[in-house]
Amino acid sequence: MTTTFADLGVPADLLTVLNAEQITVPTPIQAATLPDSLAGRDVLGRGRTGSGKTYAFGLPLVARLIATKAGRPAARRPRALVLAPTRELATQISATVTPLAKAVGLSTTTVFGGVGQNPQVAALRQGVDILIACPGRLEDLIGQGHCNLADVQVTVLDEADHMADLGFLPAVRRLLDQTPKTGQRMLFSATLDNAIDVLVKRYLADPAVHEADSAQSPVAKMDHHVLHIEREQRLPVLLDLVSAPGRTVVFTRTKHGAKALARQLNKNGVPAVDLHGNLSQGARTRNMEAFHSGTATTLVATDIAARGIHVDDVSLVVHADPPAEHKAYLHRSGRTARAGAAGTVITLMTSDQRGDVRALTRAAGITPTTTRIDGPAHPVLQDLAPGERSRPGGIDLTPAQTQTQSQGGGNGGGGRRRPAGRKPAAKKAAAGKPAAKKTASPAGQRSGGGQRTGQGRSRNRRRGPAA
Repeated sequence: MTTTFADLGVPADLLTVLNAEQITVPTPIQAATLPDSLAGRDVLGRGRTGSGKTYAFGLPLVARLIATKAGRPAARRPRALVLAPTRELATQISATVTPLAKAVGLSTTTVFGGVGQNPQVAALRQGVDILIACPGRLEDLIGQGHCNLADVQVTVLDEADHMADLGFLPAVRRLLDQTPKTGQRMLFSATLDNAIDVLVKRYLADPAVHEADSAQSPVAKMDHHVLHIEREQRLPVLLDLVSAPGRTVVFTRTKHGAKALARQLNKNGVPAVDLHGNLSQGARTRNMEAFHSGTATTLVATDIAARGIHVDDVSLVVHADPPAEHKAYLHRSGRTARAGAAGTVITLMTSDQRGDVRALTRAAGITPTTTRIDGPAHPVLQDLAPGERSRPGGIDLTPAQTQTQSQGGGNGGGGRRRPAGRKPAAKKAAAGKPAAKKTASPAGQRSGGGQRTGQGRSRNRRRGPAA
């Protein structure tokens, strides 16, 4: 007999939200973890991307706050905290959790770097039940006195292994140390290595451990193929694959490679957008919206998009550059075959990459079908990406869409942290030092007061790890 969300103990108000989204059957990770998490136990959940982890922690998070709701949350003191490694993942968590929270009268807000902090500060000042945050910006706001974690009753750490990959674990530990030890804590990760084990032992009390759809267990409905090509055939073969019907995600090793490939595809009539660490937050949002809406049929990305980016109906993932290690391969590949759907994964391999790809697939636990092809006319391409090829015209990637980190980009870590002991310019003046006389200066240069003007660098942004 099929288990339902009601069987697992999900409150009726939240069932209404799920039914409206036509979500009626729990995924394996949801069915495994919900009884324990709804009961208030600490939970360690291991599951591959696309396995439904957001509802696995979002439902009990909201349900627990319903049970303990006591009026409006205090200013600057959220009642629940969700930590995510990137701004894209934080945004998508918010999109899932906010409807659940709104249905029962709870408030949410999202905090990450790469954008101005004032709206985030204002939301915290008004009081928020559920705070979804990237570590860097949250530490900045706490340091400035805009947020306090003393009232947090439920803490969630999502994509913990990706946090480790990006170097955020020290910040995560500092933040978790500020939450009450008596609160409920849930940690979700696709893999569990030594770094994550340290977090589990330090912060989770007798956790219920559940594993479903592990990243180390490739999805049965995902077909893996390696196309052995000559280097000069890379672009023609890619053009053929992405010209087939449906959404395609193409992965490259470098930010420059993603940008250049997206431009090449658009130049050849394929509507494509890029996603990488050199884009401003506004450009990332616009590009993802174009891909979600179908304006762009191809997303060219670095590994920044390998985690947490959910787009329905991605039928094909292409590794234009084989990734450096098997975990990246599995997470990249997880952009397709999500929530029970089928999908195809293709790795383009040149002769000098044969040894690396062989080691990569062996470590990932897969046995791909390898085919030697000599160009876009090979019949296997039609089998892997069926349908009539079309190139309706590229997208104009304007300068406004390709702003770099120096104009407000950066990773999901958040704002720049002020060195200990250093006072802002305004406070120095208040301490007895005369403020420098402000003079007119060209845009982007420093004014007399020490602040950049025009399109200069925001002091609230920290350059995070490149992606």
